Amino acid sequence: MLIAGFPAGAWGTNCYLVAPAAGEECVIIDPGHQAVQGVEETLKKHRLKPVAVVLTHGHIDHVASVVPVCGAHDVPAWIHPEDRYMMSDPEKALGRSIGMPLMGELTVGEPDDVRELTDGAALKLAGMDFSVAHAPGHTKGSVTFRMPEAPDIPSVFFSGDLLFAGSIGRTDLPGGSHAEMLESLGRVCLPLDDSTVVLSGHGPQTTIGRERAANPYLREVAAGLAADPTAAPRRGM
Repeated sequence: MLIAGFPAGAWGTNCYLVAPAAGEECVIIDPGHQAVQGVEETLKKHRLKPVAVVLTHGHIDHVASVVPVCGAHDVPAWIHPEDRYMMSDPEKALGRSIGMPLMGELTVGEPDDVRELTDGAALKLAGMDFSVAHAPGHTKGSVTFRMPEAPDIPSVFFSGDLLFAGSIGRTDLPGGSHAEMLESLGRVCLPLDDSTVVLSGHGPQTTIGRERAANPYLREVAAGLAADPTAAPRRGM
């Protein structure tokens, strides 16, 4: 399996391109702010053909390049229905203006083909399996994508802004909920094997085992305690 990722734009949002191997079809995850050039360079480098864009949630730092990427390659975008409005109205999703100079660089709106994700959905894209889990907390429509383990390859978990190395996503923006975040961590993350590789929306990769042992939020959820919202700095839009 080939996973090529890069941090994009002003918020350093991780965009991932996933394929069975170089020279094959691929899926693009979270093409955010100023991600177009990185996407095109990665496609060319690995000789990849996109078949879909999938989105962990609707914040502008994760979806800003969806329209140009989908348009250039005539592919659909998948998003949870509760976050779909954010593609057309990113400032409403943040509860504040993100700044006119920055807005001037964005193509706000939906691509021609938008498809909606549901909890428990099994997507078969580019010959690969992605299981979808609805994981509200950061936003109402946040989701994660998990790829099953294969011989000599651990399971891979695209956590969006649910779980980071050492932290979790912020919950103070419209649609955010600390209580829902804790519930999602317990329901979605804790059952995963320790060997599961976590590729998050911001920051370095980690594993479920490492986060189970050291992440203060996941530890407190595992212990059945009310996790302290100030236990560690949080990332995301």
